[in-house]
Parts: sequence; C-alpha cells; structure tokens
Amino acid sequence: MKKPLLLTAIVLTALCSCTSQNKDFTTFESVSKEVKVKYAPDRRDKTYNVKMEEVDGKYILYGATSEKEAKAELLKLLADQRISVLDSIVVLPDPALGDKTYAIAALSVANLRYEADYSSEMATQVLMGTPLEVLEKQSYWYRVVTPEGYHAWVTSGSLRLMTKEQMQAWRESERIIITTHYTLFREKADLTSQVISDGVWGDIVELEGKQSGAFYRVRLPNAGVAFIPKEAASPLCKWLESRKPTPEKIISTAKNFLGFPYLWAGTSIKGLDCSGFTKTSYFLNGIILRRDASQMAKVGKNIDITGGIDSLQTGDLIFFGRKATQHKPERVSHVGMYIGNGKFIHSATYVHISSLLPQDEDYYDGSPRLVRARRVLGLQDSIPGIVSIARHPWYFNGCKENKQ
Repeated sequence: MKKPLLLTAIVLTALCSCTSQNKDFTTFESVSKEVKVKYAPDRRDKTYNVKMEEVDGKYILYGATSEKEAKAELLKLLADQRISVLDSIVVLPDPALGDKTYAIAALSVANLRYEADYSSEMATQVLMGTPLEVLEKQSYWYRVVTPEGYHAWVTSGSLRLMTKEQMQAWRESERIIITTHYTLFREKADLTSQVISDGVWGDIVELEGKQSGAFYRVRLPNAGVAFIPKEAASPLCKWLESRKPTPEKIISTAKNFLGFPYLWAGTSIKGLDCSGFTKTSYFLNGIILRRDASQMAKVGKNIDITGGIDSLQTGDLIFFGRKATQHKPERVSHVGMYIGNGKFIHSATYVHISSLLPQDEDYYDGSPRLVRARRVLGLQDSIPGIVSIARHPWYFNGCKENKQ
C-alpha cells in the first residue's frame, strides 16, 4: 500500500506546484498590464515589453522598457505579491549599444516598423538627415525615437550610427536641405555622372569641403561624397530663416502634393498617409507636429465646431472619426487641413481637395465623420507637440554658429 500512497503524494505535490505556478503567472500578467497602462499605454511614444519565464524552478523577468519607473514599480508589485524573481529587464537605451546611442537617417526615405521584422506593420517614415535616438538592437534592426517622439524599428542600413560627440558635430555642421520634389546625388559634378542615391524634398545632408560651381559637394550619411545641383537645395540655416509659416504658406505647400498617392505610414513624396501629409506640409514650413492623427488631435487650440464650421480658419487641422458616446470614447482616424470656403485638403487614396458642404460636388460624403478641429499655427514652441525645427535641440546648437 505504500507505493500507491507515495505516488498519490507525488501527484498531489506536482498539481499544487502547477496550480501555484499558474497563479503566479496570472498575477504577473495582471500586474504587468497595470504597469504598462500607467507608464507606457501607447507603443508609439513609450516602450514596455516585459515577460516572465520559469527556468530551473526560478522566475526570470526579461525584456525592455524606456521607463525606469515602470521597472521599479513592477518589481515592487511582484514583491508585494510574494513572487520572487530574477531581474533581467533592460532600461533603454540598452547599455549593450555602447556609446553609439544616436543616429541620422541615411536613406532618402527610411521605413520604420512597429516590430523588428519586415513583415511587421509600417509605423512611419523618416527623411535622410533626420536625427534619431537609438534605444536597442535586435539582429540588424534598431529601435529608435524620432524628433516628434515616435518609437519604432528600422534596419541598420537605413542609419548612420553616432556617438554623442559625433551627433554634436553634426548639429553644428553646415548642411543643406532638398527644396525640390525629387533629385539625384551623383559621383561627380555632372548630370551624366553615376547616381549614388536619390533625394526627396526635406532631406538634409552635410556640406563637404570647399564649395564652387553649380553643384553642392555633400557627404551622404552612409555613401561618402556626392554632388547635387544647387538649384535643388538650399543652405539649411538660410532656409530656416525664410520659414515664416502662415496659413497661406502651409496650404500652398500642401497643394504641391496634389495627386500624390496615399501610402499607409508614408511621410514623403513617395507616398503619404493623411497625418504624414499634414505633418510633412508643416515640416516644410519649419514646424514639427506629432506623427499620427489621433496624436495631433490632442495638441493645439480646440476649435468649437458643434454649431458648424464658421469658426474654422485656413490651416486649421480637422479630424474625422467616431464621435464619443455614452459607452465609447471618441476615435480619431483621419486628418485634413482646412483651406477656407468649406474646403479641405487631405490624403485619402491620393492627395486631393474635398468639401465639408453637402451641396458641393466634391462633398466628403462617407465615413469617418468630422469630429474635431485644432489650431496649431502660432503655438509652436509654446506647448508640447508643436515645435519649430530651429528650436528643436536634436537639429541644432544654433544656426548662428554656421557660416552658410
């Protein structure tokens, strides 16, 4: 009789252990979710990716977060639940990166994704010369932060990694910005010379050495010296000094994209989604906005449109989506720019002009519906989420130090 009793005891012990383990994992998931909601509810501007595994009878926490407070609170809450863990959570930027925790985008247009995988959804794009902070590395992917605070992954070939000192030197360097829709960087100062890279409106590159003739001599982030026609670009500081953003200038810039195709997560002439189109139109006038429509809808001055659109002004951002109900919050899924007389310009299938007036032939009759309006022009550098390029510390240490 002893063997059956012993076997029963072993089975009961195993079952109790399994039940206890399942309870611990359930507690972890609940506590971790609570921490994520508190410190990193939106993957677009905070990183929190923490998991727990059981190895040789011990619980190990691994993963990464950009919020050190989140890690501290998670460990405290687990200790309060009497769950003992080995901490392997990395607080970003990952120390394994060494001193290269900065970068600039190296391609004319670099694609960023939500996960470190080509099959992952595209999150946004950055133009050549966009300054970035680097958080961590997985294989040949880097998680980076854009100037507007967006977190996403990009391939190593899309970047030029930098130390803090190298980034400082870049911020103080003489640079040019592409001011035409599209151009080509070539090996020599000759329009028949071999192409090294393409360039698009808004790309920023360093000037290289003595300048003369009809071409700028530049240094591409990852491709060495190249030449570009002077008519296709402008000295960056001179360009910034000429940026006097008005509603009319914003809309004039926007109209230069009429007919360009819609591209999910696109922010360049190669394709633009609705918020990418809006963001780029403002960027080319010297202003950095938040990346997505739902983020843009939270900054700036709210314009009351409950009684109609008479209070709208040219350049105002208008948002479409689902209005809040008793059971569901407002959901913003589309943005356009008001151009006056009931019309607005936006990217939907392609960049075009639509009307808010039902009697017009180009009436925007469909879903989503108009839910909100914001005024951002004139508020740059006075509130978070609306920053001028000239005042953004990632771009400059001051144009006055340059000789352009």
